[in-house]
Amino acid sequence: MDLIVFDLDGTLLNKKSQVSEHTRDTLRQLRERDIAYTVATGRTLQSARNLLDGQGFTLPHIYKNGVLIWRPESDLYSHSNLLTRSEIGTILEAFLAVAVTPFIFTVEPSNRHVVYHLPMQNDTERRLAKIFSQDRGIEILPVTEMPSGAEITNISALGAREAIESVADLVQTQEHLMAYAGTAIEGESLYWIDIHHSAASKGGAVSKLKQDLGVSRVICFGDSDNDLSMFAMADESYAPSNAKDEVRAVATAVIGHHNEDGISRFLRERFDLAMH
Repeated sequence: MDLIVFDLDGTLLNKKSQVSEHTRDTLRQLRERDIAYTVATGRTLQSARNLLDGQGFTLPHIYKNGVLIWRPESDLYSHSNLLTRSEIGTILEAFLAVAVTPFIFTVEPSNRHVVYHLPMQNDTERRLAKIFSQDRGIEILPVTEMPSGAEITNISALGAREAIESVADLVQTQEHLMAYAGTAIEGESLYWIDIHHSAASKGGAVSKLKQDLGVSRVICFGDSDNDLSMFAMADESYAPSNAKDEVRAVATAVIGHHNEDGISRFLRERFDLAMH
C-alpha cells in the first residue's frame, strides 16, 4: 500500500490557507481509487480540523511536527517527546532577554489545546494571540495559569529577525531541543520560530504510521525545513516550486506552486486520475 503524506501550509493549502476546489476533487478521486493519504503538519488539530473535515482524512494525523499523532476513529492522541519545564526554562529566559513573548502550547485532558503566554509586548504579538484564539480555536491564557503538570508540545514566537535568530542559536546548544525558523510574512522583517523536543519529527511520526498501517511505500509533499526528516525516509518526496531551496534540493522532483494546485495537478498525473 502506498501512503501519501501532505504538509499543509505552503503545500496542500493555497495562499488563503484553504483546500481549493481542484484539490478537493483530487482527494475525492484518490478515495475512489482507495489510495491512502494523511497529513503531517506543524499545526494543532484544532487549527486543521475545519480545513480537513469531509476531505477523507480518516487515517491517523500527525500534528505539531511529529509530537502528536491523532487517531480519528478513537479521537485520541498518542503523545511522544513532550517538553518539560526544566528543558524550556533557559529558552523562556532568552525570549525575555530579546523582548519577544513566547507562546507555550500544551495538550490537556480531553484533547484540549491551551496556549499559555508571558505578558505580550506589542501589537504583533496581540494579533498572533487573536489568530490562535479566533481563527484556530485555541484557548489563550497567561502563563501564571499553566498547571504544573502541563504537557508541553512546543513553543512558538514571532518577532524581529535578529531577536528570533538569537533564540534559535541558543536552541542549537540545548541537547533536547530543536528549532525551525523563517520569514513570517514576505516583504516584512518579522520572523517566526517553533521549538520542540529534538526527538520529535515528522519523519519519525511517519515511520511509526508506516509500521502501524503496514505501508509499503511513502510518498510525501512538503515545502519547509520541518519536512526534511519526512523527505529523508520517504520513497518519493515532492516539493512545490515555492518550497525552500534546501527542500527543493533533496526532493525527488520539484512540482507546481502551492497556490496553483501544484500538488493536486501532480497527483492527477502521477496516479492517472481524471485531468479536468
